Amino acid sequence: MATLVLAEHDNQTLRAATLNTVSAAARIGGDIHVLVAGSNAAAVAQAAARVAGVARVLVADAPHLDAQLAENVAALVKELAPNYSHVFAPATSAGKNVLPRVAALLDVAQISDIVAVDSADTFVRPIYAGNALATVKSVDPIKVVTVRTTAFEAAAAEGGSAAVEAVATGTDAGQSSLVGREITRSARPELGAAKIIVSGGRGLGSGENYRALLEPLADKLDAALGASRAAVDAGYVPNDYQVGQTGKIVAPQLYVAIGISGAIQHLAGMKDSRVIVAINKDPEAPIFQVADYGLVGDLFEVVPELAGALG
Repeated sequence: MATLVLAEHDNQTLRAATLNTVSAAARIGGDIHVLVAGSNAAAVAQAAARVAGVARVLVADAPHLDAQLAENVAALVKELAPNYSHVFAPATSAGKNVLPRVAALLDVAQISDIVAVDSADTFVRPIYAGNALATVKSVDPIKVVTVRTTAFEAAAAEGGSAAVEAVATGTDAGQSSLVGREITRSARPELGAAKIIVSGGRGLGSGENYRALLEPLADKLDAALGASRAAVDAGYVPNDYQVGQTGKIVAPQLYVAIGISGAIQHLAGMKDSRVIVAINKDPEAPIFQVADYGLVGDLFEVVPELAGALG
């Protein structure tokens, strides 16, 4: 019994989400093979081969896989899948784009966003915006699974010595093409992988207030910036800042929620944080139910004082 893990990468760097997914796959037992589908991605394949616990790295390298379009990658995985009992991918935007197509091509049910592995055919996943956990047992011959990466420790990036081999790349499905890609660059840590996150909500009142209050604090803490959906919908920040059920799922060492009331959709995206600090003027705000430390006060006074106290 072997598990195929779909690597997430940019043709140059193996992304951290793959390491968490390898850890989840290790709970199944048996060999773990990692598929690197891309173009000129030799560096990614070598990085995958060094990951602890990986037995083999399969490389599909071709120009039509450069953009890793879901139709092309799904067709490739479908051809490889009969050799495996499980196909795993991170529950990121890329994984959520590819694996449902794989499941449809294989005529099996996908098991989404797992947070625990009970056995080779039984998994735990959140439902109702994370307010309940469902234990799901699958009888499908191939289990197609996306992994909530924050629920699993990352596998060691070094220590492995997996064999690397090329596999057939298939052909271009011709169903889609990449028109363009806009990449947001920041000196701050990336939101999904940050150890500290400072997040703001609608209570900040405007984008100007968001930047004026939260950026100095984030700079002092070397933190990533996040936001609630309400703040994103109000136009305070771009949607790649959004934390929550319809945004990014995060679990940093420290999550500072400022002016966020704590709707269940937002809590679903951050309640697994190691330490949660909430600042809100409403003592009844739901965010205080999950906070380790809560401060009831005017954020326009409290946040500058906090930033100042940090030196």
